[in-house]
Amino acid sequence: MDPMTPRTSLLDDLPPPLPAARIVALNQPRADLHTHRRYEWNGWTFEVPPGVFLPGGTSRMVHERLLDGRIPVAGRRYGAMGVGLGVEAVAAAHAGAAEIYAIDVHPASVAAAERHHRQLAAGTQGRLVPLVADLFDNFPAGARLDVVTFNPPAVSQVVSDDPDVVRNVCVGAPLLAAFFRQLVDRRVLAPDGEVFVVASNTADLAAIVGHARDAGLTPTVDHVHDWHDGVLTYLFRIRPGADA
Repeated sequence: MDPMTPRTSLLDDLPPPLPAARIVALNQPRADLHTHRRYEWNGWTFEVPPGVFLPGGTSRMVHERLLDGRIPVAGRRYGAMGVGLGVEAVAAAHAGAAEIYAIDVHPASVAAAERHHRQLAAGTQGRLVPLVADLFDNFPAGARLDVVTFNPPAVSQVVSDDPDVVRNVCVGAPLLAAFFRQLVDRRVLAPDGEVFVVASNTADLAAIVGHARDAGLTPTVDHVHDWHDGVLTYLFRIRPGADA
């Protein structure tokens, strides 16, 4: 790039949120949320208790990258924020993570993640640390993470009055503001660590990027997936330090 050419801002490249009615229509909850279900991925079978969400396509963007190394966790300390069913914990264990923090505000989700790690990651070397917490509340003092992933409930419209749906879908961008601030203020992230956050244009992408920068972090776009229904899902890679 010519040094005299102004650098395009990441914010200028992000799409605005989809229309509210379209966001609500795209995020209608499944009717079986409060039943026992089963989920299969990569040859593994996960038993899904009531209230624990089934992973969707955006979650699989993270799961696949953990397993194949595009999100590198081998020999590293890894935090799965909003671990849910525990697929991230199992994939990271098989990818060689040295330590895995399975974090979720929902006790039944943390219990499911712990159970699936025990059943499906037997023989792997990574130590699992199950943690019921609201973001990094209760995170062990002095512990540091090299990699964190988060597929947050950042949808910008309320799509249900069911608290389990709200918890998993539509808390909104302010949750990311708290997440980024805690990463920095609590010194959770190692100096050379990295955070991977998934969000689509059903959320306020510009606000999410702005919250990361306000916390003193540098977000970049690692991948964009077009679902061909108007939804664009971004995988952001976020590192310590402000933009140069």
